[in-house]
Amino acid sequence: MATITDEDQAALLKLARSTIEAELVKGMKVIRPSKITSALKENRGCFVTLHKDGALRGCIGTIEAIKPLVDSVQENALNAAFRDPRFPSLEEKELKDINIEVSVLSVPQKLLFEDEDDLKRKLKKGVHGVILSSGRHKATFLPQVWEQLPDVEKFLEHLCIKAGMDKDCWKNRTTRIQTYETEYFSEPS
Repeated sequence: MATITDEDQAALLKLARSTIEAELVKGMKVIRPSKITSALKENRGCFVTLHKDGALRGCIGTIEAIKPLVDSVQENALNAAFRDPRFPSLEEKELKDINIEVSVLSVPQKLLFEDEDDLKRKLKKGVHGVILSSGRHKATFLPQVWEQLPDVEKFLEHLCIKAGMDKDCWKNRTTRIQTYETEYFSEPS
């Protein structure tokens, strides 16, 4: 995987913000990176997260690396601002109050473990993003969520609930657990 430089990070954050602004403010234009580096061309999973006054205001992403990073950031910026079912669509008056964060994902790997205790030992707090799935149910938490849920059992219980399953679904041997890591960066506060 290509390295995401500081310039790439700044360009992606500007792209995310300008994409949202262009949707809300007449006459605003999307500012695509002037130089599309190999890192920006690479197919990568990513999430765009919006915070308002330190609280979550929207977060949508793609786990699978199905399109170039530059396109995924633009699409997920729109989705986080206007299509996160947990929040109303962002309004123009909120633009000055939001902070944008971009998380670029590594390829998810199946986590092999013997039992509940082994699973809890193998999960790296603050490092691993976790995907939990069973049948048609699936959810993920980015590694940043460990900051709010540092207890491994609570983290997994909340992830089960997010997936629409019983809070103890992580204890079921048929539940699949995958992990990934992220490189994340945000606008200056």
